[in-house]
Amino acid sequence: MPNPLWMLVPWLVFALAAGVKFWRLTSLFRKRVLGIPSRTERMRQMLERIWEKDQQAV
Repeated sequence: MPNPLWMLVPWLVFALAAGVKFWRLTSLFRKRVLGIPSRTERMRQMLERIWEKDQQAV
């Protein structure tokens, strides 16, 4: 019989997949709690700053 440690490989793959899934599911919660703006919010802020600079130049 081959090395019995090979039996741990599927469990390690499962644990890694579960960890990644958990991390992705909780990312939205972490962003809201920590106050990190989303990509859309950052883009909106950047466009508003550009717009304000253009308004001041006119």
